[in-house]
Amino acid sequence: MKLGKIGFFGLGLIGGSIAKTIKEKYPEASRYATAGHKETLEAAFQDGVIKNREPLDPSFFSDCDLIFLCAPVLTNIRFLRELAALPLKEGALITDVGSVKGAIHEEARSLGLTRCFIGGHPMAGSEKTGYDYASPQLIENAYYLITPEKDVPETEVADFTELVRTIGCIPLVLDQNAHDFSTAGISHLPHVIAAGLVNLVHEEDDPEETMKRIAAGGFRDITRIASSSPEMWENILLSNRDAVLLLMDRYAEVLSEIRKRIASSDGEGIRSFFQKAKDYRDSLTVHKKTHSHIHELFLDLDDKEGQIAHLTTILAISHINIRNIGILHNREFEQGVLHIEFYDDASLKKAAEVLRSYSYTVYER
Repeated sequence: MKLGKIGFFGLGLIGGSIAKTIKEKYPEASRYATAGHKETLEAAFQDGVIKNREPLDPSFFSDCDLIFLCAPVLTNIRFLRELAALPLKEGALITDVGSVKGAIHEEARSLGLTRCFIGGHPMAGSEKTGYDYASPQLIENAYYLITPEKDVPETEVADFTELVRTIGCIPLVLDQNAHDFSTAGISHLPHVIAAGLVNLVHEEDDPEETMKRIAAGGFRDITRIASSSPEMWENILLSNRDAVLLLMDRYAEVLSEIRKRIASSDGEGIRSFFQKAKDYRDSLTVHKKTHSHIHELFLDLDDKEGQIAHLTTILAISHINIRNIGILHNREFEQGVLHIEFYDDASLKKAAEVLRSYSYTVYER
């Protein structure tokens, strides 16, 4: 894929990480950006990530080969409208990085941009936001979902897919409706459930806050994601409303069914309910477990030859046994690239201390 001039609308955590990675992989490309804060542009300019330190008018980007829209979903739609009013370069591609695809694809069609729009969704991120926390490691080995519009030539989809691969991600091409339904199930609905459970416990707790005091284990694990940004989830749920509502209704049916089994003292039905869930959950490659508590940590890791071997050697010479280790490919609401499980809490604490002494960035839950 020819990358002479690349534009970024938004240069936060994801946009900044992509821009920094492209700087490393395609140093010959000219990179420019517009951002909500002038300080962001100045920082990116000083890093050599972009060539401008002042805000740019949208018309400046009309001759770009590739344009990334890296703002929140609804803001990206506004940017798309601004670009549609310009005489774009022949063969130019526009892509976004939003976690909901339906709305922006609808806008691309209404604006007559079906020839040049490819939706994108790198499944990486953290609770930290902004360019200061952006890094190439954030997107390394992460799934990057690609949703091309119907009129984009297959060769250009292939070129963009290869670009995603060369910046260190794992590309997966799919239909935008399949994307939104899938993310509603594995990301959006779980956040609604987690927030709902936290609110329920808060409302039903006694004046002594007994539930809050004894909350541990399962409650903390299942509700951790309820600490995500409320503003972000307002944006996501309104943008992916239909898919989320459909799955919420299905989830209500699942709760109704298990309620009936409990009410009728159907022990076999209850056991079957949990067995079915256990079998599917145990088939997942990450967090596969048989113990009731996971002793785990996450850490950043450069995608270079021998890095995992070096890390495991450090732990081995420190007499720390590893139970499980693996790369997180979907870490949209996780921190760290590598996931490590240990057999007990003492090993976890010792490993975190040892790895930090070797300058690894470690995240504990």
